[in-house]
Amino acid sequence: MSSNRITPTEAWQATANRAADCALFFDFDGVLSPITDDPEASQPVPEVLEALDALSRLVRRVAIVSARPVDFLRARFGTLSEVDLFGLYGLERSHGKGETVTEPAALPWVPVVEEVAADARAALGDRAYVEFKRLSVALHWRKTPEHSAEIEAWAHAEAERRGLKVQLGRKVIELKPPVDRDKGFVISEAVLSVGCAWYFGDDVSDIKAFDALRARTAVEPGFLGVCVAVASSDETGQEVSDAADFTIESPVAVGAFLADAVKILQANA
Repeated sequence: MSSNRITPTEAWQATANRAADCALFFDFDGVLSPITDDPEASQPVPEVLEALDALSRLVRRVAIVSARPVDFLRARFGTLSEVDLFGLYGLERSHGKGETVTEPAALPWVPVVEEVAADARAALGDRAYVEFKRLSVALHWRKTPEHSAEIEAWAHAEAERRGLKVQLGRKVIELKPPVDRDKGFVISEAVLSVGCAWYFGDDVSDIKAFDALRARTAVEPGFLGVCVAVASSDETGQEVSDAADFTIESPVAVGAFLADAVKILQANA
């Protein structure tokens, strides 16, 4: 953590004074859930669910911002009626159990993405785990790291051929529609209506969200933006940690960190 940035204690004390005007944003994988070999098996840490439920009643907004589809997120956070869900980097969104709203510009790309998923299965076989998400397709090599170069090369060639965008992640590469939506875009829009925001991330795609908070602070010095990196494994990378104000070591530690935050905010409510 850079020595001239805010500390966790300072950050929560400052947040407690403006909780009604504060939003908390969280990535899912590696932040609220441990990284798993099987993407479908990922579940939030139990302590996280309890803390998010309490926080949703103490701050203005709690939201999950993820590469996962909204339906996947709703299956894991649907009991939290006041938590917003942004899926597929913001191509989908929902408030709690409400209707899923899809970015209209992405809809024409659904059949293209479906074809890419089928082509990936045929071309890569069991060398990649192909995760089809309706509006994007992710090619994972967590179980097959020896094939990472082949998978990346295939994805880049296919993206160029199809006119799709590429998003790199931890042992995964994703192809998605050429629509201007990413985590930075989501956060840039969302923080316009608040005076305080936190973002918890663990991957290179989350740096854009950190940048959005920095940009908001630059134009509005009274805005409080706090960037937290969750170093859930050595895959997180120094780049992500360096971009944050401070680092938490795991999703389990995030649960404990948020439970402490609940106590601080409740004491000041």
